[in-house]
Order: sequence, then C-alpha cells, then structure tokens
Amino acid sequence: MILLSAVMAGMLAAAETPAVVVKAADSPVTIGRATVLTVAGDPPVLLYAATNQTDDELEQFTVTVFIFDAKGTLKHEQIAPGRRTLEAKSTKYSTIVLDGGPVDPAGSIVIGVNQVQRVNSDTWWKADLRAAAEAIVPRVKP
Repeated sequence: MILLSAVMAGMLAAAETPAVVVKAADSPVTIGRATVLTVAGDPPVLLYAATNQTDDELEQFTVTVFIFDAKGTLKHEQIAPGRRTLEAKSTKYSTIVLDGGPVDPAGSIVIGVNQVQRVNSDTWWKADLRAAAEAIVPRVKP
C-alpha cells in the first residue's frame, strides 16, 4: 500500500508540457497529441498518438525527437525504436524516454515520423525532418 501511494504521489507531481509536432507533407502517419511528462529526478517521457492515414496496414514506423535549448539551438536528436503494426486508419499511443542528453526545461521538444514501412513491403517511406524542426523553433539572438 505504501509503494502504491508513492507511485500515485509521483504521478500527481508530474508536469505536462506540449511538444511541437513536425510533419512531412506526404507522411503516411501523423502525430496527434504529443506531451512531455516530467517527474523530478527522472528523465522526461514523451507520450504521443500516432495515426495511420492510409488504408494499408503498416508493419512499423519510427519517430525522431529533436531537443532544443531555450535559445533555439538544436542540442540533440533521438530516434525511437521502431513501433510495430499500425492498422489502417487506426491510432496507437506510445512513449519515448528522452534520455539521449539533458533537456532544457525552457527549451523546445519537436517530434515527427521519419520512416514508415507497409506490411509485405521492403520499401520504406522516409523523411528528413531536421530542417523543418529547426524552422519551427524560434532562434533567440544573443
């Protein structure tokens, strides 16, 4: 019972911050709600909804997260391991632990789908989202 109370207290103390979503125009998967959950002493976790925009079942997809500091400088990017099976027109919720480096609480976090593979296909849809992510985060001049 004490352990459960500690877990509940930790969940109540979590801070939520929206993440910015970046998308390639022809992406078969879109990211819906994306929220960064932060609990003191633990790395932030990004919770997101991925929706298959196609009539085809997808074998897997990957997302990239871009971490910016408060000045708008890209500090690092992190690619989530492939997420499996996304049925036609369905939504799946997933998370990524942002443990690739420090996260500036005053900075910005941007997420987008960078690769998708349809079922029974060896071909991947791919997008380079870095320039688009950098373009939507304002740079602060010194």
